[in-house]
Amino acid sequence: MKTYGFIGLGLIGGSIARAIRETQEDARIIAHDVNQESLRLALSDGVANEITDAIDDRFSACDYLFLCAPVQKNDTNLLLLKPYLSPDCLLTDVGSVKTDIHENIKKLGLEAQFIGGHPMAGSERVGYVNSKSVLLQNAYYILTPTPEVSKEKLEGYRELVSSFGSIPLILSCEEHDYVTAAVSHLPHVISASLVNLVRDSDNADGLMKMIAAGGFKDITRISSSSAAMWQQICLTNTGNIEVLLDRYVESLERFRTYLKGRDSEKLYETFDSARIYRDSFISASSGPIKKSFVLMVDIADEPGAIAAIATILALNQVSIKNIGITHNREYEGGVLRIELYDKESTDKAESILKGKGYTIYTRD
Repeated sequence: MKTYGFIGLGLIGGSIARAIRETQEDARIIAHDVNQESLRLALSDGVANEITDAIDDRFSACDYLFLCAPVQKNDTNLLLLKPYLSPDCLLTDVGSVKTDIHENIKKLGLEAQFIGGHPMAGSERVGYVNSKSVLLQNAYYILTPTPEVSKEKLEGYRELVSSFGSIPLILSCEEHDYVTAAVSHLPHVISASLVNLVRDSDNADGLMKMIAAGGFKDITRISSSSAAMWQQICLTNTGNIEVLLDRYVESLERFRTYLKGRDSEKLYETFDSARIYRDSFISASSGPIKKSFVLMVDIADEPGAIAAIATILALNQVSIKNIGITHNREYEGGVLRIELYDKESTDKAESILKGKGYTIYTRD
């Protein structure tokens, strides 16, 4: 029987704890969080065996200890934990920036028992109440071991991550931060800038906002994420984001040159090369920017049309995450947009609705 400690029990910490409970019934889980309601829920639903209102010697029995509080709290929490850490305990975190915590771990002399962790999973919903083990399934879970940690500890952690249904990927902390800056952090910066550009360029009647749909809503969906979290990411992965942002600005300046010069060949080449590379991506939920599961359905403009579809899916135990009419169909096939929770639900809904004679368009 192994003992697992959690400092922070929100969406990610809670999802990991649930995955451990589901795969190891005899595991002992100790949890601390500033949110007492989260702790009470974890205890009442059987995920946690013990909850604490302080970081103390109760964590000395841990085989694994997960730092899942906001990243700015890691320094304080590590100082509080250090006197109680067993030398056999594997210490890890779940932050989306790794270099800072690795540097702090080195200062504290804890490199022999630390492996950084980043489950590339998430949701627009936060908190323990929204945690679920399925969140980790088929998602990359990046491990960033220190040079001093043993191969045995790394292999044990890799096996634990695999047991969640996650895909372990071992990188250095520097490589992790550069890669995530490119595919996660910079896209959030660009999305926020684009949304603010449209806001500032809109007329008094909000015409741009009214017709924004299709491609615009799709590429800016991530702007609905937590502002506080992205502020902290930008302040901790500043160098990598800055380097890639400079390269992106250069690419925009090149595009402006093609546009001004009406260079049809370069314009076509830019769009075509992007299309080819984009089409080579694996269609899975394992990236840092989570895939949305969407069906577009053609329906008649008549009373009860939406209710009929909702009823059909409800009778077949398919939960709808969001549903609504798309008025701008510039980039869309189908007028009714149905967002579901996962691929299994999407496939099931598509099969059911096609069987009822509806025309369905999937989005990738």
